[in-house]
Amino acid sequence: MVATGTHGASDDDSRPRPGAESPNRFTEDLIGLDPDDPEVREFAEHLDRVERVRPGYTVEGYLGGVTDFAESANRLGGHHRLTAGIVVTLILLGVLVAAWDAVVFIFTTLLG
Repeated sequence: MVATGTHGASDDDSRPRPGAESPNRFTEDLIGLDPDDPEVREFAEHLDRVERVRPGYTVEGYLGGVTDFAESANRLGGHHRLTAGIVVTLILLGVLVAAWDAVVFIFTTLLG
């Protein structure tokens, strides 16, 4: 309510809260499979990652995407992990070069 300055109850939010999903939400997808099998658990985790929805234009959304990228690179290992490391290094190098150019431009502009 705007007039009183109070906000709606937390159950007014229609968005699902993280962690609110039931651990057995993929039972229909995993019919006939042993829930104690490690491969089935990995498949259920994969389904969870695929169906996870994050806000795309928030800090939390961006950080979640970076987390997913790092976890998937670690899961794959080998040359995929090396490639992900090279990509991250190149991105950081580009950020450093851009920051250095900005600092040099500012100093040359201010000091003549």
